[in-house]
Amino acid sequence: MTNPTELKYSKDHEWVKLEGDIAIVGVTDFAQKQLTDIVFVELPENGKKVEKNKPMAVIESVKSVSDVFSPVTGEVVAINESLKDNPDTINKNPYDEGWVAKIKIVDNSELDGLMSAEDYEKFTAENH
Repeated sequence: MTNPTELKYSKDHEWVKLEGDIAIVGVTDFAQKQLTDIVFVELPENGKKVEKNKPMAVIESVKSVSDVFSPVTGEVVAINESLKDNPDTINKNPYDEGWVAKIKIVDNSELDGLMSAEDYEKFTAENH
């Protein structure tokens, strides 16, 4: 799977899709492949304040437990409830149905520090 070019990417392997002042956040295809079979997702609470580069959720796979870091500072305004019953959606479709949370962004300039799809692909090739 290629990384959609309309998204931004973090070094912690999260993706961001911006819709107005709402950032839709999930984990990248690269990350879900590293995790292998995802069996549980601990989602953040609606209304939770999150900080850029701080943990906001947890993903458990058959081989490890990993934090999902917020790529932006803001407030969680929606969570992907379907992941509670179907955590493997992240394995099957990380960029659409596998989103984790929607965050109302405090400062849009934080997005400037994220990578393009091309830069993220170079990053993963060089660092992993």
